[in-house]
Amino acid sequence: MTPRAFFAPGTALLIAALFTPAQAQDSPAAPLGDAARAARQDLDRSVKALADLRESIRSETVPLTKELAEAEGRLADEKRTYDEVSRRQDGARLEYENLGQAIKLRQEEAAYVGNLLDEYARGFDTVLHVGERPRVAADLEAARQAPQERDLTPRERCARQVGLLNASVARLNDLLGGTLFPGQAVDPGGTVRPGTFALIGPVSLFAAADGVAGIALPQAGSDSVAVRPLDEAGNAEVAQVAAAGKGLFPFDASRGGALQELINRGSLVGYFKKGGPIMWPLLCVSILAMSVILERLFFLARERRRRDPDTVAEIMSRLESGDADGALRAGEGSRDYVARSLTYALAHRQKSFSDALMRATNQETVRFERAIPILDTIVTMAPMLGLLGTVTGIMNSFGMLGGGELGAPAQITGGIAEALIATAFGLGIAITTLIPMNYLHTRSEEARNELGDAATHLELLMKPILDAEMRLRGARMSRAAAPDLADGIPPGWRTSAETLARARGDA
Repeated sequence: MTPRAFFAPGTALLIAALFTPAQAQDSPAAPLGDAARAARQDLDRSVKALADLRESIRSETVPLTKELAEAEGRLADEKRTYDEVSRRQDGARLEYENLGQAIKLRQEEAAYVGNLLDEYARGFDTVLHVGERPRVAADLEAARQAPQERDLTPRERCARQVGLLNASVARLNDLLGGTLFPGQAVDPGGTVRPGTFALIGPVSLFAAADGVAGIALPQAGSDSVAVRPLDEAGNAEVAQVAAAGKGLFPFDASRGGALQELINRGSLVGYFKKGGPIMWPLLCVSILAMSVILERLFFLARERRRRDPDTVAEIMSRLESGDADGALRAGEGSRDYVARSLTYALAHRQKSFSDALMRATNQETVRFERAIPILDTIVTMAPMLGLLGTVTGIMNSFGMLGGGELGAPAQITGGIAEALIATAFGLGIAITTLIPMNYLHTRSEEARNELGDAATHLELLMKPILDAEMRLRGARMSRAAAPDLADGIPPGWRTSAETLARARGDA
């Protein structure tokens, strides 16, 4: 029974007794006493039930309180556990982030080191001597191919690159004090010969078993080594150093610069020999061009010394006064080409003055233009011969490549050098001939213009004289036909100012 159900009847009785009307008190005492006793009993029962209920509640509350306390304790323990786990989780998350950053930093460092090693592998080939490349070829190729092979792990890729680094360190240890190693080199004749290399600082020497020795030099565009022999004593010293690892050897303090300058320094005769057979026609063409140029320059200098402007002016002055014979006498014996052409025209004026003047002018013009067509031909032909040398040189080079002579790069590149030398000589001849040829053309045009101007002036001055002479000849012919007029013509008639006046009077 719940406390609420227990209190309901007693409470109803108390309320009924308290609120009973006053007239009910006047009822007999027995019924009232019974009701009071009943109410008392109900009250006692209710109080007892209340006490029992409280005791029951108390007895039930203690375990619940204890259980609640235990639950609260467990909750506190769980909360502490949760806090500890949360702290551990936060610490683990922070440690994970730090570890991730550390891994990323290490990866970046590994990538940077890998790039450095890759760059070192690419640049290591440039510091190697051509003769020692076969010694590190395997490590060098493995280090070069490592970044491109995607199936390699970072450790394997780094191991390959570090292998090249170890090989380079071992090479440096070997180079301290000099080192000897076997290899192959190409002699000046293009033959590949096995022998021994000796690297001592910047000096690289090679000595073959058959006695070929000299300085080992790299060849442009080739993986082979070329041997540059020295004199007999130098070759013997090189062979001794390569065989025994000690002795005297030639040393170039300029790190090969002096030797390279000596090799590159060539003479004109050396270039001519290297140019091939086409150089002989070019030599003939150049000699012919030089001969023509010198002859023409001497001719122009001689004609400049023979110039006599005073004689030409005197001829024109006499012609202006009508004295053709005097002008002819003034020009006779002159070595000036203008005076000579005018004198020739005056001397043959009786036959055909215009034709004589044209012939004299053409003769002098031909003298100035002589041999210029030869120079024009040389200017055109010299580059063509150079191109012919280019074609033959390239044909020889490709013939060697097709014949499988890949072991003779010196001969292959020699054909290209031959082609370039021939072309350079041909262009040089054409250029050096073109300038004098243009100068000669200019002087020829000046002489032509001067002769043309003098001829035009002569024709203007000779027109009235020729007309007078023609009229005089006509008068003589008429008087010869009529004897009665013959006495009117004085003997020894001359073409002079007086004669011209008389002819004009007769006209």
